[in-house]
Amino acid sequence: MRALARKSVLPLTFLVIVTAAVVGYATEDADSINSNGGRSSFGKSGESGQDPQDQDPAATAPADDGSAYTPRRTEQNARVGVVFEKDDRGDHFCTASVVQSPGRNMLITAAHCAFDADAGTTVDDLVFAPDYRNGKEPTGLWKVKKVIVDHRWAKSQDEDLDVAFLILDKNDGTQIQDVLGGNTLGIDRGFDNEVKITGYPTSRNTPISCQNRTTKFSNTQLRIQCTDFEGGTSGSPWLADYDPKSHTGTVIGVLGGHEGGGDEDDVSYAAYFDDDVAELYKHAQDMD
Repeated sequence: MRALARKSVLPLTFLVIVTAAVVGYATEDADSINSNGGRSSFGKSGESGQDPQDQDPAATAPADDGSAYTPRRTEQNARVGVVFEKDDRGDHFCTASVVQSPGRNMLITAAHCAFDADAGTTVDDLVFAPDYRNGKEPTGLWKVKKVIVDHRWAKSQDEDLDVAFLILDKNDGTQIQDVLGGNTLGIDRGFDNEVKITGYPTSRNTPISCQNRTTKFSNTQLRIQCTDFEGGTSGSPWLADYDPKSHTGTVIGVLGGHEGGGDEDDVSYAAYFDDDVAELYKHAQDMD
């Protein structure tokens, strides 16, 4: 496993004022286990201008392992949301989720969602809408002030480093983790894990979830079979070991990596979280 060379990435900072509203969620043990011109798609990032499609799969969970379903609004699912560019008037094109950090203001997603390879720089105008459903943003819209990627991803888009941490501005004076809580980061968890993946296809305005076991694709990549994870689901967290008592799960991967997450809707990939990701996570905390 490669150790991260402590080379600076490009922090992007801006100040905004937005409004947040705190809402209630069902407990997790009750959970069922427009256009700005936009971005060009890569892997399972979305592409602006895709036509909306029907809202299947219906909310008839629990679904069979590997089958997508529409999850209920719960505290766990509220930590996952859509990524837009600039504002929420265009198409959401990726997914991100809240992870714990000392600053209480951090997201995790795929690096290809937050880095413009053509321009050779991080994307400077991302916004995040957690628990987004049908245009409603129950805890507001959160501005990204810094994007942290491995400098080797920035140089060559190494699929084994397709992970990014996003630092958010406060929303109405509050940090996102104070509103929604956050999941922990799991390093070296092995290749065989039962996970729940939640993401937002660009063609839908509600999330989908899937539960299944991960398998080993290579020494540096995880693989999973989950239906309907199409464009827009890049960055979706692979969540293991959710504990309804502590209200915390462990993110062991994000949809991305090999082929940007895969070129088939029903098979997805994630870069294995090893020492490189641990060092990037630490670096992101140091940059906050």
